[in-house]
Amino acid sequence: MFTGLIEEIGAVEQIQKHRGTLRFTISAKEVVKELAIDDSVALNGVCLTVVEFSKSNFQVEAVEETLNKTTLSSLKNGNQINLERSLRFSDRMGGHFVQGHVDAVGEVTAVQKQEGGILLSLKLPSHLLKYVISEGSIAIDGVSLTIARLKENEITISLIPHTLEKTTLANLKVEDNVNIEVDLIGKYVERILTRPNQSKISEEWLQEMGYS
Repeated sequence: MFTGLIEEIGAVEQIQKHRGTLRFTISAKEVVKELAIDDSVALNGVCLTVVEFSKSNFQVEAVEETLNKTTLSSLKNGNQINLERSLRFSDRMGGHFVQGHVDAVGEVTAVQKQEGGILLSLKLPSHLLKYVISEGSIAIDGVSLTIARLKENEITISLIPHTLEKTTLANLKVEDNVNIEVDLIGKYVERILTRPNQSKISEEWLQEMGYS
């Protein structure tokens, strides 16, 4: 579990094919502190497991399923990347609950500079639209953000200078692809309300779920 608050911008040092996966070597300064084998790190919002690390970099592997659903397969040596270590129970929850399980890839449709930041517009796949609302949370390349506007299949987000400085979002251009993860609460609510033979919430269902 993550918060969507990026700890640092790392860089891709090397990409290798390894036993049917892609192994990424990522240079970092902050993230490697207190890192251990099997720890989870989010790369542009994709939760991956650390398989090796040193004082200046760490390695993770991505399987074919992950590569097909995210933008990781398009990474090249030297690319900058958003990094976040997994959430500890003692941490402050400054963003929102982010699993690191990317739902789909979105496309940048507009980057509008304005005083005090940037307005970023993105086109989302149609199947994700039911999970997004104005003023709701969404993770873009692992960054926890608030949706400012929603129109048809496009969302608009206001990026403040701090976010632009601390993440890779300042580098985005029109037609760039980004990893999208919608708020997981909406997905759980949908699952509960659309269970087979569960057309509505009843007294019996509430008791089954532990409410008395």
